[in-house]
Amino acid sequence: MDFSKYGVTPIASCDSCEYYQYDEYTDSYSCTLSLDEDEAERFILGGQKGCHYYKYYDEYKSVHKQI
Repeated sequence: MDFSKYGVTPIASCDSCEYYQYDEYTDSYSCTLSLDEDEAERFILGGQKGCHYYKYYDEYKSVHKQI
């Protein structure tokens, strides 16, 4: 879900989130996390201070395990 069109800016940067993916079909980035209606409404209306599902994406995670 792309919440940027609603003027929502999360506290945690979506750029470094594991669920923030590029979609080649629409040529845009969006959140791939599936929220239910209540969670999406709270997030859009600002009932939450940040994304509770933010997970840092470390593209070198497997390399760290090998070292």
